[in-house]
Amino acid sequence: MKLTRLWTSFAQQVDARPDATALVAKGGHVSYGELADLVADASHRLDRLGTTGGEPVGVPATKTPRTIALVLACLRRGVPVVLPSPTLPAASLQRLLDRAGCRHVIHADDGGSAPAGAAPAPATPHGPDDIAFVLTTSGSTGLPKLVPLSAGAVERFADWAAVQFDLGPGAATLNYAPLNFDLCFLDVWATLHHGGTVVLVDPAAATNGRHLLDAIDDNAVTVVQTVPMTYQLLVDAAGDPGRKLPSVRHAMFTGDHMPTRYLARLPEVFPDSRFYNIYGCTETNDSFLHEVDRNAIPADGVPLGTPLPGVEAVVLDDAGAVVTGPGRGELIVATPFQAARYLGADPQAPNPFVDAPVGRPPGSAARFYRTGDIVRRDGDGLLRLEGRNDHQVKVRGTRVNTSAVEQVLLDHDEVAEAVVIAVPDPVAGHVLHAVLRRVPGAAVGALGLRQHCAQHLPTAAIPSTLRLSEAPLPRTSTGKVDRQSLGPIQRPPHSGAAATRKESIR
Repeated sequence: MKLTRLWTSFAQQVDARPDATALVAKGGHVSYGELADLVADASHRLDRLGTTGGEPVGVPATKTPRTIALVLACLRRGVPVVLPSPTLPAASLQRLLDRAGCRHVIHADDGGSAPAGAAPAPATPHGPDDIAFVLTTSGSTGLPKLVPLSAGAVERFADWAAVQFDLGPGAATLNYAPLNFDLCFLDVWATLHHGGTVVLVDPAAATNGRHLLDAIDDNAVTVVQTVPMTYQLLVDAAGDPGRKLPSVRHAMFTGDHMPTRYLARLPEVFPDSRFYNIYGCTETNDSFLHEVDRNAIPADGVPLGTPLPGVEAVVLDDAGAVVTGPGRGELIVATPFQAARYLGADPQAPNPFVDAPVGRPPGSAARFYRTGDIVRRDGDGLLRLEGRNDHQVKVRGTRVNTSAVEQVLLDHDEVAEAVVIAVPDPVAGHVLHAVLRRVPGAAVGALGLRQHCAQHLPTAAIPSTLRLSEAPLPRTSTGKVDRQSLGPIQRPPHSGAAATRKESIR
């Protein structure tokens, strides 16, 4: 069996620095040597399963040192590890494991294992090009998709991240994301790969801004990568002016729109940090990076940036033709870190993994991934995200992207969270319904928000109804607004052309 560098690099850290801290979890410290002991225990559990070569094992992604040790044990044995969310309903989990071909699921912290019920995958040799991790998508449109990533893809990403963000010995990385989320390739696996410390955020305290400040401060965290919501929590908890986090050298935001008012305050809270916008998908890992000038925070949002080394990016118009200059279309990418396919996908379902576009120069990647994201390239060649192609609707004959409407609402100083839902309408085609949470003490009402929208959006894109809330909107495990948990949205009365003159506050 050929061991991958994902395991051998960790083993080298254990040999060289056994007393160095590998993990911080709920205030406790786990050294590299202690983590290696947990890996040995987990390896014995794997041995008792009787798995065949290349057969995946399911490991619900509870955020604990024992889960991380179990994943490392799988890497040591060359066993692909399927990491479903621990919050998945039992029936959905079983369907997912069946699709992945898992006969066994191991719960890291209960000391046992259980049969998963599916037939084993065929035996294969182990090497850098074989599957190491199987992540899951958010499942926002149904059962999560299975995204298999090879050891080589993860190694290439870990090496890039270590150089870009100084992840070697002495670094401490905050891990906010769930362990089944692709952000963990940097937060956890790249950090352990290169000898840093991983500070695990307790999911039970993930929305407590003061707890997050303490976790960063107490552990001298040097690298923070998380969704914009986390920075909102940190900025609000820090006060104005208030607490600072001088240990942080790199602060990255990803996965969602960063409101300008919070971006503008980051230099106060992180006085010695560089700031970055990172763009990527679970299927491709990170694809673009843009460093924000801390002395010139842009008022109109940040671009996607430039492609990472080895990344190819193409914009396709509505007809599928390549956009070569300024213009708008769907972004498709090929990265050195991407999956080649979905695992166990329905052969009748649309396949976003596609051949290279016609006309690509010799030496281009053979397979690209259609991101579903709509971007606009400006005259300087920079790409800006406009929304999702599945968030585009027609309102009274005008094409509207609900993501763009959400961004405008979030840029209002008194709006903390916003989601816009398109409701089918027999007259207008669709009408837009916005659900918002105001910042504490905010006085703005529906009329003021409508006036704000009118300054930045065409008439058709102004929401017909606005529901204002003081309670946080429901979130998925990855920090995005959980649209499915908002409940059914009723078509407002007097929809159609008259809808823009009505308000509904419920």
